[in-house]
Amino acid sequence: MESARSERSILPNGKGHDLGQEMCMPMKTMMEEEQNGTHHGRFDDPGSTLAENIEFLPNGEGKKPRFTDFEGKTSFGMSVFNLGNAIMGSGILGLAYAMANTGILLFLFLLTAVAGLSCYSIHLLLKSSGVVGIRSYEQLGFRAFGITGKMAAGIAITLQNIGAMSSYLYIVKSEFPLVLQAFLKADTNSGEWYLNGNYLVVLVSLSLILPLALMKQLGYLGYASGFSLSCMVFFLSAVIYKKFQILCPFEEFSANSTLAHAHSNATANHAHGYHNGHVMVDDSHCSPQMFTVNTHTAYTIPILAFAFVCHPEVLPIYTELRNPTQRKMQHISNISILIMYTMYFLAALFGYLTFYTNVEAELLHTYSRIDPYDTLILCVRLAVLTAVTLTVPIVLFPVRRAIQEMIFPNKTFNWIRHVAIAVVLLTFINMLVIFAPNILGIFGIIGATSAPCLIFIFPAVFYIRIVPKDKEPMRSTPKIFAACFAGLGVLFMIMSLSFIIIDWTTGSSSALGGH
Repeated sequence: MESARSERSILPNGKGHDLGQEMCMPMKTMMEEEQNGTHHGRFDDPGSTLAENIEFLPNGEGKKPRFTDFEGKTSFGMSVFNLGNAIMGSGILGLAYAMANTGILLFLFLLTAVAGLSCYSIHLLLKSSGVVGIRSYEQLGFRAFGITGKMAAGIAITLQNIGAMSSYLYIVKSEFPLVLQAFLKADTNSGEWYLNGNYLVVLVSLSLILPLALMKQLGYLGYASGFSLSCMVFFLSAVIYKKFQILCPFEEFSANSTLAHAHSNATANHAHGYHNGHVMVDDSHCSPQMFTVNTHTAYTIPILAFAFVCHPEVLPIYTELRNPTQRKMQHISNISILIMYTMYFLAALFGYLTFYTNVEAELLHTYSRIDPYDTLILCVRLAVLTAVTLTVPIVLFPVRRAIQEMIFPNKTFNWIRHVAIAVVLLTFINMLVIFAPNILGIFGIIGATSAPCLIFIFPAVFYIRIVPKDKEPMRSTPKIFAACFAGLGVLFMIMSLSFIIIDWTTGSSSALGGH
């Protein structure tokens, strides 16, 4: 039986998917398949064993990694935390905008539908992995469709990770200038270079992200993941609190007022619901809509899909679970999705009920229209900025590993290639962030392309292909449901892309930044 290398799971906040995960089947499963003459080999794909031979997460015990006798030690509760951390990402910042363009009831229906479908797709993944004993998303693709399936899964996860990194850096671009403005008490129209988000995102990438991305190992992973989730909980708490402090119609911060006047009125504004000497917003937009459809409604499902992608992490977490069973892992998935579902709905609801139709695609940015010097929002911004900055290198590592597996499958570790891929990736993502008009386009494109593949299409077609016909014939109810599920994913992808392209061509998306 072939030996192989193991890597510890990488479960960063913001949808970071480890494309190098090569978790093997239990010994019992492999022995049974060999006895039945059906064993195809866990490592049939030569590229999966000859890729870069460097672990990017340190093995503290210094023991040789194991595959076939791998024994998970993660508890039920910690597995719920790990999967919840994998689900939670920057998508939460765009949910209030999604609700503003659907209405409360339609948003609740769509959120519930996407969450339920995510649970069902995890069920399909667990069933497929249970048949062949494979606990890696890419290797399921290889088992189902050979190298084509593995490449398709790898490309989809790579696109998802690039979308996650782009959304993180866009948050740096939009929020970092506001933080500096608040600290320096600077005027927004001063024109200073250090208040330009394009310069700042490049500066952060060169000074912080690139050095971390060049490391061989990321020892701070566990701390960064936990900190990221804590920041999102802090963000949710602040959004709920601000709903009862900011009254509608709210008054926008006046750019024409002097800095001293603005600073002196800050305390009074908090006490009086921001009704002291600011620019009044029309109160005709202060009533919630239960159901609404407009040109931006098409972005809602992609945003929701982007926010719920966690499927590549499910199988590694399943592998590390203590006494793993499909039923136990399904319970973990259901609980994690339910917790994130609740947090998503609360963040969207209270964010929407604070600004109504005036909410922007990136919720935190909307608060600066009222008081750019608000202490609580400043703390939230700092926490979110720190979290996303630390998470970008974590997400970049598996993308680089995927590129090396797909382009340089037979090459061992090389520093020049290691550095070059990181530089090229960061350069590409920086260009994307600098020229992207807003974060909505990133959420929309990634949520309409890679997310449907990872949530709908791939789990369904893998299930249909992997589960033997003698166990479930092609015309059996489960496989018919799976086929319909895949068709739903294709339909969702086509419709979402069509509406987004129409929105772009009509030029309506140009107004999103000031919506």
